[in-house]
Amino acid sequence: DRDTDKKRIKELVEENMVLEIAQKQSMNESAHLGWELEQLSKSTDLADSEKSFVFELNECASSRILKLEKDNQSLQNTIQELRDASLTSRESSLKFDELEKENQQLSKKIEKLQNEIEKEKQSNQDLETLSEELIKDKKQLQVVVETLKADKDRQIKDLKQENDHL
Repeated sequence: DRDTDKKRIKELVEENMVLEIAQKQSMNESAHLGWELEQLSKSTDLADSEKSFVFELNECASSRILKLEKDNQSLQNTIQELRDASLTSRESSLKFDELEKENQQLSKKIEKLQNEIEKEKQSNQDLETLSEELIKDKKQLQVVVETLKADKDRQIKDLKQENDHL
């Protein structure tokens, strides 16, 4: 009986050591999961700040587009005035040439402004796409965080039950 008890005690001590090692590994894993969770939280905060930055950029781009459109309209009005003036003042061909040159310069400016408007619109669309992608990434990260939390909680519960059982 003593030999059997000694063997049983020895087996229990070995099993206890194995369980302690497993518990330490689980604690390390939990700490690592906590660290990953912290990193994910930081990246989520970063995504929120990027989202607000994208929103600010969108507002800035929209106001710039409005300003460019106003400038464009003003230049078109000036061109129309110059055309009207050129029709009424055919007395001097020099003046007509000057007006025509101004007209060409203003037409180039309008073309330039329209190109800028198109670029701003494209930039705005790119920023909206980036914003949507960041929101999707944030949602995916939240799902991963929830999964990790649930997994961690389940592991802790299992280890506590196993520990209590032992």
